[in-house]
Amino acid sequence: MEQQSIITIKKAHSIENVISKSRFIAQIKPVESEEEAKQFISEIKHNHKEATHNCSAYTIGDNMNIQKANDDGEPSGTAGVPMLETLKKLEIHNVCVVVTRYFGGIKLGGGGLIRAYSGAVRDVIHDLGRVRLLPAIPTKVIIAYDLTGKFEHELASTSFIHRDTEYTDKVSYLIDVISTEYDSFIEFLNRTTASNYELTEEEIKRLPFDIETP
Repeated sequence: MEQQSIITIKKAHSIENVISKSRFIAQIKPVESEEEAKQFISEIKHNHKEATHNCSAYTIGDNMNIQKANDDGEPSGTAGVPMLETLKKLEIHNVCVVVTRYFGGIKLGGGGLIRAYSGAVRDVIHDLGRVRLLPAIPTKVIIAYDLTGKFEHELASTSFIHRDTEYTDKVSYLIDVISTEYDSFIEFLNRTTASNYELTEEEIKRLPFDIETP
């Protein structure tokens, strides 16, 4: 079955907000399983033993079939659930986020806590940026040297992803092609090389493309 596109993040990231003297440290990480998410939460709790709270949320699966949230001692519904709802609103799949709070002596109230925890998740995602994982086909295109000029000139203006070039008796281009653009890719090859090329394909995989975060 062909992989579907999903939105996620590329790497782990963290930010810190200070609200009414309380420190809110948001740490987010891509995860592929609930075990990974739990391990990430455990590591942060270990690293922030002196924190007042380490609240968490995660979504697992292409359809977010696993969703968990934990208030870690904050009033029920003021931390973990708002964090999870922010992940869902921004459509972030396969991630775990932990917001660590060091209490600064000023109570924020229920509404203030919801804004602080959801805002920390939103801010760490905004700071890092989201990516859309799209199904793509890794290819190798081999052509003669006398065809490279036109080929490279036109390749630069396409959406095909040129990963690398290898030079031997001919020139080999490693190019990733989004699955939905594959027919256009074949047309491109035929046009730019007059059908004089060798093409090999690897198994389909998902590649990250940066997208704007609202």
